[in-house]
Amino acid sequence: MAGLLLVFAVAWSLLTGALRWLADHPWVPVLLLLAALAAGAWWVWRRAEAARWERIRASGLRYGLPQIDALHHRQFEHAIRDLMHRDGCPDAVQVGGAGDHGADVKATDPYGRRWVIQCKHRRAGPAGAAVGTPDLHVLNGTGRPVHGGDVVVLVTNGRFTANAVDFAASQRLHLVDRRLLGRWAAGSTPLWELLRAIPPPRRPTPRS
Repeated sequence: MAGLLLVFAVAWSLLTGALRWLADHPWVPVLLLLAALAAGAWWVWRRAEAARWERIRASGLRYGLPQIDALHHRQFEHAIRDLMHRDGCPDAVQVGGAGDHGADVKATDPYGRRWVIQCKHRRAGPAGAAVGTPDLHVLNGTGRPVHGGDVVVLVTNGRFTANAVDFAASQRLHLVDRRLLGRWAAGSTPLWELLRAIPPPRRPTPRS
């Protein structure tokens, strides 16, 4: 009996001490409540985002070239991100903007390869200015050393100059021109199955 009373006394002392400390620091419960609300909101957002991508995957995301041509350049980056996500890259993210160091989209494919993609949208499609070597120089200088890319890609709804094609081949850069983009965006084949000479998988092939 004496031992039970001692335990009760210690517990009561700890409880009253904790209550006095909270009374002296009223901001602590507020911070804990805000943290709990933030964690709950983040969890709800993640669930909603996962459900959204599951709907996209189930319905099969598709873009036609006329639809792509009508996009704003930032929407074009979002479309490329969404296509990578559709193909099995759950971490695909649009990062283009000021200070992007030549990367507009980053993603990790199911085989563990890190993709760094620069997007060049041409409102006039193939009639717009061809993408040349200056853009590839930037991507080549940052794609691997800055962004850690295994597969470094420049994608456009337009065309490339002959010099750009030669430079890309010499530097192991991958080009996605209008023809290849149309095939990728309107179909269901992942980009890594459409490109040649990409690095081998970093991890085993996922089972279907």
